[in-house]
Amino acid sequence: MAKYVPDIKTQRWVVIAPTRSSRPEDSKDSRPKPSGCPFCEGNEAATPPEVYRMGPGEKDKSGWHVRVVPNLFPITDAHEVFIHSTNHTDNVDKLPVEQVARILSTYRDRFLAHQDDGQVIIFCNHGYHAGASLAHPHGQLVVVPKQINLDSLSREPITNIVETNDHFVMYCPDFSQWPYETWISPKKESGKFGDIEDAHITDLAEVLQRSLKRISAMFATSPIRPKDRLGDPLAYNYYISHTDNWFIRIIPRFIHRAGFELGTGLNVNIVDPTEAAKELAKVILS
Repeated sequence: MAKYVPDIKTQRWVVIAPTRSSRPEDSKDSRPKPSGCPFCEGNEAATPPEVYRMGPGEKDKSGWHVRVVPNLFPITDAHEVFIHSTNHTDNVDKLPVEQVARILSTYRDRFLAHQDDGQVIIFCNHGYHAGASLAHPHGQLVVVPKQINLDSLSREPITNIVETNDHFVMYCPDFSQWPYETWISPKKESGKFGDIEDAHITDLAEVLQRSLKRISAMFATSPIRPKDRLGDPLAYNYYISHTDNWFIRIIPRFIHRAGFELGTGLNVNIVDPTEAAKELAKVILS
């Protein structure tokens, strides 16, 4: 079981989860390898029994579009893995938009399934430098007890808009802590992510995909990339706020964090969010 330890002064918490040390690591190698990947179609027996699937077929058999299984190496007592698709290499920025909509629908359905159990955190680590341990694209859900104080952000004011559609806005908040950090928010005040309507999910899928495509295009030519990652694809994290007035925060991994940030809790952003929004808006999408 996970152990929660508080800091007396700051009221922050740390989770002690020794099982995480046993995670496999193949994400440095993104080449297709369906025969050995537990998340690829045909290898369903290599994961714990699924708790949810979107698509046809029998439980724990081929035919699925999105699959959800318990995490073998959990952070918290309730920890699930979303297998984004049967494609071993393509993630949200490259999948068909209807598949991205299926992923977001699955996120919502599992959020609703756990919302009475605690604070539901949904996130995606894409790429080795963003903390992904398996190359096959996937997201995760963890449930944190309600009594644990989470050091989480509230929705930032909408400034430095990159683009909008009928229901959502993509922008770079003035408070951005990372270069080209991007947020997606509903245009109207909203409740929790689980409240999103079916009619809005395709709009969200489109703006999430377009956001990642814009950021990826910037990363391909950015002079601020670490020298050891020239030629690497974009690594990024995103998470969905668990609070009321929800949003999606995308954190591209253009840079590494160092001692000043770790020692002070202050983040240094070397790209002005106003300029980042202008550059991202100029990206021509195919």
